[in-house]
Formats: sequence, C-alpha cells, structure tokens
Amino acid sequence: MKKITFIFLLSLGLLQAQEKTASFGGGCFWCMEAAFQPLKGVISAESGYMGGKASTANYKAVSEGKSGHYEVVRVRYDSDIISYQDLLDTFWKNIDPVDENGQFYDRGQQYQTVIFYQNPQEKALAKASKKELSESGRFNKEIATQIRAAKEFFKAESYHQDYFKKNSLHYQMYKKGSGREKYLEKAWK
Repeated sequence: MKKITFIFLLSLGLLQAQEKTASFGGGCFWCMEAAFQPLKGVISAESGYMGGKASTANYKAVSEGKSGHYEVVRVRYDSDIISYQDLLDTFWKNIDPVDENGQFYDRGQQYQTVIFYQNPQEKALAKASKKELSESGRFNKEIATQIRAAKEFFKAESYHQDYFKKNSLHYQMYKKGSGREKYLEKAWK
C-alpha cells in the first residue's frame, strides 16, 4: 500500500503546473497587467514595484520617483503552456522600446521599460530578443529597454490590482489618452 501511495503522490507532483514568474516594467502597470492576464497559460499578473534601493515601496514614493523602483507587472505562468519567450514577445508588443524617459504619458525612471530576469537562461533569452528587435529595422533609434537582475517584488496596493477590469472605462480612457493605444496599433501592424 505504501508503494502505491508513493507512486500516486509522485504522479500528482508531475501533473502540477510548472509555475514560474517573470517581471516586466513597461510604464503603467495597469496596461501591462491587461496585456498579460488574458494569455493562455498565465495564472496571474500582479501590479507592483521592483528594482529600487529603498527597503519598501508604495505608489506614492514610486510615482514621485523617490524610491528608485519601477512600476512592474509580475506574471505567474505555467511554463508547460506558455514559454518565457512568448512572454517576452508580448512585452515588446506592448511598449515603446526606444523611449528612454518613460512610456507614453508616464515620464520618469519609474516608468522606463525593463526586463527583470531570474536566472542566466532568462537573461540570455531577454538579451537575444532585444538584439533581434534592434536588428529588425523596425525602429530608427536604439532600444532603450534595460535588462536587469530581478530584485524583491513589492505588490502594489489593492486598488491597482485588476484596475483594467474594475475600472474599465477609466482604464480605456487612460490608455487612449496616453497615446499608448494609437502607438501600439501603428507600431505593431
């Protein structure tokens, strides 16, 4: 009986999702959350902060540029369904990769684009995808997106989570008014 129980428990472990996380800064975290959440294989996309020197982060400090953190989205995903490369492709198609001063309406270091890698494999994939985009001839300027080692993730306040769903009208107005919507339609045809 012990052998059967062990084999059963072992098989359950093998059937569990290969859950991983990836973190991306693409300006407004509401927009990045909205880009990743609908993808098949994405378990969740949470708004938060990463990369600063301060020992904690909150919206006021980050948005004022006082903590050194970036607004990011942390994506939890099943790597058996969606690959890290697929996430990178989604990231690139939801930002302006040549804007070195922020994204669209949001200006400042906290809104710059950044890929936070967790291991050497992610770092290599991120660098290769950036190089491929740079060599594609799609942009007339250098790709400004940074590639940095992941640091502690600080989850954003609850009112920021799923903002694009909870405040759909305001989110749509923001996305359109910021210029993000028009840019993305034009840049990635």
